[in-house]
Amino acid sequence: MRTLTPFRESIEKRPPLPDLRDIFLCHAWDDRGGAAKDLHDLLEARGVKVWFSEKDVVLGSSLLREIDKGLAKSRVGIVLVTPALLRRLQQEGIADKELSVLLARDLLVPIVHNTTYDALREVSPMLASRSGLSTAEGPMANVAAKLAELVAP
Repeated sequence: MRTLTPFRESIEKRPPLPDLRDIFLCHAWDDRGGAAKDLHDLLEARGVKVWFSEKDVVLGSSLLREIDKGLAKSRVGIVLVTPALLRRLQQEGIADKELSVLLARDLLVPIVHNTTYDALREVSPMLASRSGLSTAEGPMANVAAKLAELVAP
């Protein structure tokens, strides 16, 4: 797996925000009950505060506004790159908007799951150029452990 040391140094320099989350989890809608929830649960079990639309968007609220607030209050963005996300990015939906914001920040880690960096590079060369993690190199629990280490105080 790739090294995440430069990200950790950037995280430590970020000023505190009220209701700050350690991680903003960007994912495809189709993954919300599967891989995204699994990663969320693994991170939370390690004490990581994760912004996750499934728990943080209140019924009846504006989805885009809640996402915007979540992005502003998160120290690190992670993008769960799955076949579903690659399809969604090509359709320029909500995940594409989240990715646009996250790409503008220094703190973005792609998590490649059930796909490859080559497939990602075809859809988003900028995201594929970021140092990240892949579940092809170890289980999701290992990915969660590395992310928890990245955001640890």
